[in-house]
Amino acid sequence: MGLRAEIRIGSPQDCPVACVSGEKDLRTGSVSRAYSPSSSVVTEEVVFDSADVQVEEGDSPPDGFEEVFSYDTKTVYRFSREEGRGCACECVEEFGYPVVDSHTRDGDLFLAFHAPDTDALKQVMNDLNRRYSDVELKRLVESGDGENDSLVLVDRGELTEKQEEALRTAHEMGYFEHPKGANAGEVADELGVATSTFTEHLSAAQRKLMRSIVDG
Repeated sequence: MGLRAEIRIGSPQDCPVACVSGEKDLRTGSVSRAYSPSSSVVTEEVVFDSADVQVEEGDSPPDGFEEVFSYDTKTVYRFSREEGRGCACECVEEFGYPVVDSHTRDGDLFLAFHAPDTDALKQVMNDLNRRYSDVELKRLVESGDGENDSLVLVDRGELTEKQEEALRTAHEMGYFEHPKGANAGEVADELGVATSTFTEHLSAAQRKLMRSIVDG
């Protein structure tokens, strides 16, 4: 058993690769790291995919980045930084879960790791949410037996703020339990909206979640 979590972190300012991605409109295909205990320095290599952007001849690498290899439409850059700066990848690995994939797009950082269960995943997500203002669980894969593997795609970005608030409050108040812990009117009162407004937001959220599950 186990879980594979794929997470998006919006514009993390402590990630050099994400910052460059946002500033120069570059997409990275992969990021890899090497750590030297003797010097407490982390060396990272990032593959920039230039197929999505117009790169002028003679352009210099981003500040602090050294070009080390190129092929087809991709260019590999290397840079070094101090270990222990508390970046998102290090935050995840503090729990003992290696980051197995990471890339950036439009200044956002996307990373993936494996957690043993949902409680462990919640611990990581809670820590990331304390450190960053925009954290989203994009995809969750639960391992199983061969053909019985199940895939659940969670895209909270499709929900509006009101829809997410309605869904979360309804869940916390026991609206979905049997018997119900609260009815629609009680949840609406908690939200400070009309009952019809609550049910509209909730129905829209449920439709989007159901579409994600069916499509997944």
